[in-house]
Formats: sequence, C-alpha cells, structure tokens
Amino acid sequence: MRKSRRQFIIRAVEITGATLVVLDLLLYFGAYRYAQSMLFSEQQQFESLRRGMFEAEDRIERLKKSREALPVIDKKLAALEHDHTPPRRQAGSQTAKLVRTVTEKSGAQLDNVAFKFEEKTSGPLERAGVVINVEGPFPALLKFAHGLETSGDLLVIRSFNMVEADEGILQLRLVADLYLTP
Repeated sequence: MRKSRRQFIIRAVEITGATLVVLDLLLYFGAYRYAQSMLFSEQQQFESLRRGMFEAEDRIERLKKSREALPVIDKKLAALEHDHTPPRRQAGSQTAKLVRTVTEKSGAQLDNVAFKFEEKTSGPLERAGVVINVEGPFPALLKFAHGLETSGDLLVIRSFNMVEADEGILQLRLVADLYLTP
C-alpha cells in the first residue's frame, strides 16, 4: 500500500503542477497580455496627446508673436496705403500726371490713356484699370515701361503688346492696374 499511496501522491502532485502550469499560461495569455496591450495603447495615446500639446503650445507662441507684430504691420500697411495708393478722387489726375512725366522722360509719344474703374471692391483697395498707348523707338518704350513699373504708385503691369507702326516706329499698348484707396 505504500507504493500505491506514493504513486497517488506523485500523481496528485503532477496533476496539480500541470494544472498550475496550464492556469499560469491561461493567466499569461488572458490577463497579462491583455493588460500589456492596453498599457501599450494607453502609452501611444499619451504620446499622441503630449505631441498635440507641444504643437498647440508652439502654435500659441507663434500666434502671440504675430499678435505682437500686428501694430507694426498695421502701421506699415497704413504707410503703404498713404504713400503708394492715391485716393479715388485724385487717381485719374495723378495717374495722368505720372504717365505724362514718364513719357517725357523716356522720349516716347503718348497716344492716349483710358481708365476703367471697377464698381465692386474685393479688399481694402480698389483696382482701376489703365490702358496706355505710346509710340516711339524701342529704347524709349522700354524706358517708359520701366519708369511706370518703378514709380512710387502701386501700379501693376498686367500685359503689354508691341507692334510696328510707320517708318520703324513701334507702338506699345500697356494694360496696368492702379490700386487706390476708396
């Protein structure tokens, strides 16, 4: 009986050990791995929130710098409007004077100047179309276009067309936009 009792105890210990190993494996794959994956997910979420927080702080700093620069930019914009954009009531005469002055300096002959004021504005400045026709030799026309482009007024040359007229004289048709204060 001793032998069978010993075998019974050995068998009971083996079954208990195998049960503990199976239970340990079940706990490892069931609880520990699940908790580990949850922890990894939470760590990723934490890192994502932390990165978003740093980006938001960086964006806040840039916005603060922009807000601090607004008075300076506003003064510069006001100076640009004051110095380079004539009021609408003076635009025609001031542009005509500019065109005459640049024409005289370049040596070209002025044919005509036409204005087209837009009815609606899309921003703080109004745009007036200007079509200028001049004649002369090529260097004079080039000097005329350069004089307009480098003038103090906010004038943007949209297009120009050069054709040959009589006796080697060229004609220049220049379309530009003059920006005005309303």
